[in-house]
Amino acid sequence: MMKTGIKKGFDYIDLWKESMIDHNGNIPKRLVDDEAEEAFWSSMLERKKRHKSDPYAQVVQRELLPLLNSDDHVLEIGPGWGNYTFSIADNVHKLTCIDSSKSIVQFLESQAAVKGLDNIELIYDKFESEKESEKYDVVFGFNCYYRMYDIGKALLKMNEAANRLVIAGMTTGPEKPHYMELHEMGYNINLRRRDYIHILNVLYQLGILANCKMVKLQSKKSYSSYEELIRDNTTKILDEHYNVKEVETVINKYVSEKDGTYEYEYLFHAALIYWNPENCKINK
Repeated sequence: MMKTGIKKGFDYIDLWKESMIDHNGNIPKRLVDDEAEEAFWSSMLERKKRHKSDPYAQVVQRELLPLLNSDDHVLEIGPGWGNYTFSIADNVHKLTCIDSSKSIVQFLESQAAVKGLDNIELIYDKFESEKESEKYDVVFGFNCYYRMYDIGKALLKMNEAANRLVIAGMTTGPEKPHYMELHEMGYNINLRRRDYIHILNVLYQLGILANCKMVKLQSKKSYSSYEELIRDNTTKILDEHYNVKEVETVINKYVSEKDGTYEYEYLFHAALIYWNPENCKINK
């Protein structure tokens, strides 16, 4: 008999909750403090005067948009600065966005006006709150799960709010290769604690058999100085004291330099997890 990947008696919802705790044994402040989360997004948007999708998001859009219909009413959860918002709005009848950051809502309102889009509704609230949701053709969220402590409840709410399709997206590994090499050398690295596979396992536990599409992505980041390069690529090292020369030697394997500019290029992925709620047999 073929064994499933779900261990009997193992609770993946509890595992998700445990993985929210950092290496110091605490839940990071942004995950539980609404003011800290608002301050983060407000600070980020100060440097983002106009909307422009991240390069990786433009690749994901090519896989996402064919899943949508022109007459769909789509709900987007936690849109951030709109990596997918405006491309979705251009391809569906109506888009409703819900976000817990007032700064994000105000930014997206201003950008929708600039783009002349009148089919976007913006809601300042938390999707996973207690009140009932309206029904939508499609419910979509990408990289919006990091503050959702009760991930099972949130995914069930997405399922209940969708008539035709639920799409849960997340960027995933591998980690930057120099971090993996340092980890193998014995360094303590703050590796990703929650990933798309956790969501797939939670869905399975809930009785939802979802499709999963992996999208190959490439990241290229440029640095104007060597100091900036090293500073940005040592943030995940947890060791208080480490061999600086050894670490720099590993980082430099993955970096090219031309005319004083340093470029770090590496591969990663996005996971698009999607399912039809009508085909689900929910485990209560």
